Amino acid sequence: MSADSIPDFLAQQRDEAPEELQHLILGFEDLWERKLWHQLTNVVGEFFSHPGSAPQRLDFYKVFILKFADKINQLKLVDLALKAATECDDDDERLEFLQGVAKKVDHPNSQDAFVYASVAVARVKLDLEDLDGARKDLESAERILDTFDSVEKIIHAAFYDANATYYQRKMDFAAYYRNALLYLACIDINSLTQAESHARAHHLSIAALLSDSIYNFGELLLHPILDALKTNKQHAWLRDLLFAFNRGDLAAFDVLYGNITNTPLLNAHANHLRQKIYLAALTEAIFRRPPHDRAMTFADIASETKVRPDEIEHLIMRALSLGLLRGTIDQVDEVAHITWVQPKVLDMKQIENMRQRLLDWDSSVNQLGNWIETAGGDVWAA
Repeated sequence: MSADSIPDFLAQQRDEAPEELQHLILGFEDLWERKLWHQLTNVVGEFFSHPGSAPQRLDFYKVFILKFADKINQLKLVDLALKAATECDDDDERLEFLQGVAKKVDHPNSQDAFVYASVAVARVKLDLEDLDGARKDLESAERILDTFDSVEKIIHAAFYDANATYYQRKMDFAAYYRNALLYLACIDINSLTQAESHARAHHLSIAALLSDSIYNFGELLLHPILDALKTNKQHAWLRDLLFAFNRGDLAAFDVLYGNITNTPLLNAHANHLRQKIYLAALTEAIFRRPPHDRAMTFADIASETKVRPDEIEHLIMRALSLGLLRGTIDQVDEVAHITWVQPKVLDMKQIENMRQRLLDWDSSVNQLGNWIETAGGDVWAA
């Protein structure tokens, strides 16, 4: 369609649009004639954001927007294209459409828009189960992102969200966990629906529990997204389980174990979860002790963690290898000398324990001061 036919196209679309949107299309005509491309882009964006515009978006993009696409912000162009793409008949059509969008904005001065479009292409490939193709697009996007000094949050959010989806499909729990949290850092979580917030919290909790490399859930426990599990009776126990792991609470773990066995994915990793709670119980037992009293016998550790005596040494070695503890093991005397424990988020009970330790320390310092004053009275006087 030629540019001369645009007024006729807009008139036809205005007649077909819902009544509450017709005034916006009238605005299109005026801004088009006056060649006010920036203002036109904003009004088109308002039109596309209205649910009633959905049936007309593709036609508007292909016939109208592409006529002035080179004159507007390319990132906004891609944003409009993504809204139009939701109206494609299937994923194959959507993939072809978005690949065309990515090609159109692939210029040296619009690489941010190209990354945004490439990530959208990767998401469709994930929907089509083309994981290798999606990974290739995401890695290409990441290389470009690394060259930017700064970039719009929506681009990073789209990238991390697509990456998280990829790693979720690959069952790479640690990578999913990192990317999902980075995605949440790029958005206003209040913009998520209750269902979306619950799904995010649920997936993050599962990933944290099943990861082979995540033993400190502090970042998730402090994140407001986790509150979404409070309001869901079906999965509220999952939040309780995370806090049980954080404080190494074996009793709470045993109480919640029935929920684990009723969740197929967690049940498949039940042994891993039990080993993980043993490690949590070990680090918590050492954390509760004052720094000058962190030499624990194997018997004490067995009592605290409920692990069989013949498995204690392996448990300590695993904690050391994972970086949860630092120290040495005396195999002859069966004593572990711990010099450092990985920091963790504290709940109120743990904070109270730390408060009591500080009070005990303050009391012992006062006693020492009083003894020195009494025993060395003549020295102090001199």
